[in-house]
Amino acid sequence: MPISTPYVFIVSMDVDAAHEALFNEVYDKEHIPHLLTVPGVRAVTRGKGQPFAMAIGGETVPKAHEGPSYFAMYEIDSPDVIASAAWNKAVELGRWPGEVRPHTKNRRHSVMKIR
Repeated sequence: MPISTPYVFIVSMDVDAAHEALFNEVYDKEHIPHLLTVPGVRAVTRGKGQPFAMAIGGETVPKAHEGPSYFAMYEIDSPDVIASAAWNKAVELGRWPGEVRPHTKNRRHSVMKIR
């Protein structure tokens, strides 16, 4: 589906291999549902980077994934959403802050305006 909000908030990170199963379980079953209750968060899409090949100048070039392994893209109404009290409360709910966040690293955050 096309993005229907004027902004996306992209979070990417790595997670310690020993905690990867817990990371995915909590992200999907707790963290995303909590954040979807925040006014102005419309949708969330998660993914994991993969190696790939692409055609450049008539040649197929293999590419390794660069950067953090996991990402989440939050479709948001405004950058103000991620600075709100509701967002601040939601990111601290459940097992995420105590059991998962400490095992994440290489975290990156970006807000993009959709054109």
